[in-house]
Amino acid sequence: MKERREYIIHKAMELYALRGFQNCSVTDLQNALEMGRGSFYYYFKDQDELFQTCIERYFLEPKQRALGSVRDDVSMEQMIEAMLSYLYSLRDALMTFEVKRINTSNVNNLLFTAYSRYPALHRRAQRLALREVELWRHAIRNGQKAGELRRDIDVDQIALMCTHIKDSYDNALAQTQMDFSLLAKTYSEFHNLLKK
Repeated sequence: MKERREYIIHKAMELYALRGFQNCSVTDLQNALEMGRGSFYYYFKDQDELFQTCIERYFLEPKQRALGSVRDDVSMEQMIEAMLSYLYSLRDALMTFEVKRINTSNVNNLLFTAYSRYPALHRRAQRLALREVELWRHAIRNGQKAGELRRDIDVDQIALMCTHIKDSYDNALAQTQMDFSLLAKTYSEFHNLLKK
């Protein structure tokens, strides 16, 4: 039963990422899953529940795990690694889909839909975003205390800039879809600018 539910989440996420939530009906999901309506409703009360489960499973839970693995004594290098690890896990999960045309634009559209449609998901995403900024602040302050980073920088502004590096990443600049090597280089260069 659990395997079947996981399969439904996986196939639904693939369909949502390709078409968008608004363009997927329960009938579309049934056809993709090759299951009857009754079977679908056995696992999920409606499409809203399924969509929210997909967003939690593919986006919020991995970010929660990534941030949860970071302690307050984090260094800049560790924080960069945690964020890249989160993005690579997201990429790896999306690359398990049969159709490989999924990119960051598809993902951003899904997240916009989810957060505008479901306030509880939006609040959870906001809490994670605030925790990410807080951890960047810790990383910067820890670097300053260790004498590695300049002391003349505004910690709050730099922490926000660190989150925006990831959030403003444009997949169109990458050589292949979901290639985060340019992002890793950007983080590294930005870190170098902050050093003494």
